Amino acid sequence: MSKIQQALQERILVLDGAMGTMLQAYKFTEDDFRGDRFKDYPTPLQGNNDLLSITQPKAIKEIHAKYFEVGADIVETNTFSGTTIAMADYQMEDLVYELNFQSAKIAKEVADAFTAKEPHKPRYVAGSIGPTNRTASMSPDVNDPGYRAVTFDELRIAYKQQTEALIDGGVDLLLVETVFDTLNAKAALFAIEEVKEERDIDIPIMLSGTITDASGRTLSGQTAEAFLISVSHIPLLSVGFNCALGANLLQPHLEAIASKTDFAISAHPNAGLPNAFGEYDETPEEMGAQIEAYLQKNLINIIGGCCGTSPEHIRVIAEIAAKYKPRDFVIPAEAGIS
Repeated sequence: MSKIQQALQERILVLDGAMGTMLQAYKFTEDDFRGDRFKDYPTPLQGNNDLLSITQPKAIKEIHAKYFEVGADIVETNTFSGTTIAMADYQMEDLVYELNFQSAKIAKEVADAFTAKEPHKPRYVAGSIGPTNRTASMSPDVNDPGYRAVTFDELRIAYKQQTEALIDGGVDLLLVETVFDTLNAKAALFAIEEVKEERDIDIPIMLSGTITDASGRTLSGQTAEAFLISVSHIPLLSVGFNCALGANLLQPHLEAIASKTDFAISAHPNAGLPNAFGEYDETPEEMGAQIEAYLQKNLINIIGGCCGTSPEHIRVIAEIAAKYKPRDFVIPAEAGIS
């Protein structure tokens, strides 16, 4: 049994909050994104948050530390767009290994420092594996329903490279997150299993889907239960949902899967729904009250925040989570690395 699996048996673990929300506060300019190394790069780089792990590592470290300080057990690496597919927008496909490795290394250094200070509360790093900006099961062209912008094999290769770099950088677990197309997620899971087999290692995997709207379905059309069934062949540490919805709207979908799986359940919802300016208004207290409803119903093993959540949101969530026992779950047949 890995240390994180053991910790999950004992308490509800707290995931960090939004990276993007925190980075916006720094008001980084195009020059800040470029740094000296990419001063003459031929494409605009502002908005490529993953690149900041190379050009502004101090800021990334500070954000990880802020989340650990308020009670997070797990932080996610700054690698949401860390595939060759997503980095093609910036013509930075060749940097993918370095971006993931450095992001993992930075997060692990901060986690190790906090674990050394508070050995009774070890900190963990989840390698964030985002959905890419393409979908394998739907056509982006309404006039050609059979067209696909990406193949399963292209996704598998891209995810494999990201996985290898994250593991080399020292992550404790992998988080395939914000899944809007389950076929993309299957490519990521297939790639992870390949890496595990080739390296003869095991590493815990969290999987987190996204219910996109009031229909209760992912973008590729699956209900919460269908999503769960289609990924349950993999020995996951946890399955759950993040993004798109606030905590209250996410609850019915968590209830739908919690009663039908032995996996641990995770959730990191948004701080409500965005306002007309794309900002999130839900206060830490408002969000905390909604999340407490999860815990009262014994739905959750891992809880955190997505878009719009700050360290203050995570502080409140951590304080609430500490009062409740974790939901019972079964450790997968494959034991994760410690």
